[in-house]
Amino acid sequence: MSARGAAALVLGVETSCDDTSVAVLEGGRTLRAHLIAAQDVHRLYGGVVPELASRAHLELLPRMVTETLAAAGIHATDLTGIAVTRAPGLVGSLVVGVAFARAYGLALGIPVVGVNHIEAHLHAATLECGPSPFPALALVVSGGHTELVEVRAVGDYSWLGSTRDDAAGEAFDKVAKLLGLGFPGGPAIERIAMGGRRDAFDFPRPMLDQPGFDFSFSGLKTAVATAVAAAGPPPLPGALVADLAASFQAAAIDALVARTERALSAVPARALTLGGGVACNGELRHRLTALCAARGIELRVPSPRLCADNAAMIALLGAWALERGAPPAPDLDVVASLEESGIGVT
Repeated sequence: MSARGAAALVLGVETSCDDTSVAVLEGGRTLRAHLIAAQDVHRLYGGVVPELASRAHLELLPRMVTETLAAAGIHATDLTGIAVTRAPGLVGSLVVGVAFARAYGLALGIPVVGVNHIEAHLHAATLECGPSPFPALALVVSGGHTELVEVRAVGDYSWLGSTRDDAAGEAFDKVAKLLGLGFPGGPAIERIAMGGRRDAFDFPRPMLDQPGFDFSFSGLKTAVATAVAAAGPPPLPGALVADLAASFQAAAIDALVARTERALSAVPARALTLGGGVACNGELRHRLTALCAARGIELRVPSPRLCADNAAMIALLGAWALERGAPPAPDLDVVASLEESGIGVT
């Protein structure tokens, strides 16, 4: 069976951080099966422990591939290609995924292609929303990245802005830890913030008075830490925690929306695509929905499952590469940083 055929079956493998995910995509569009396993062990440490993450991937991948193939109703020999995340991410985690994919592909005699995790986030909405109109603007907000990207076509990108320090998701995790809310921080803060006042604390909106499209969240995190220290010894009263969470969330989302609005004024985008774990935040989605409605452009937001680190979007990018006839790389080197990952970051 040819990888170019309509019945091409691509196995996606995602191990960039602490979620292990496997998917089977048929014909470059139909998701036959998709599994994601969160590694709960990191909750004990209030953040991702790289060594534990890589070990968990090593243990989970063989079983998850077997389960995904069964859920898809196919055999391993039906696969026509494998797509695996090669960048960016935790080196140990990436190495496990790439080594597994290469060995599996060698055993089956099928091509293996490497996929850039952030590039996959730019297009994840395609799986549910259909092809994107171009040019488009993409906002990727996750635990490790906050990126504003002009997407002219698949493979044609212009980086407009990135975080200069903490990523948005990282800031949510660190503030949640300050407030004693556990890990991961994004869902916990959003839940607690519903009972708090968003104007209880006048936290800064970093970078709003600066030109360009970059983000910064370290100062906002420090402001929350200062307020927590001034509030007295833990445990803090529940109402105070809710006010701190709501005020922090309001400041972080104001910064994200303001920079996105500025970028929409600077590039001729026909759509705005949202991706990454923080894209699950309800207030962010609501604010961007209103922004896009006012501008008359399409907002493309994947379901929460496809906002997280997932193999479905990896399979999608891999399927596109195989359809273009991209040759599989003999050596799939992993790359930790986005800047060195080779997708034209400027």
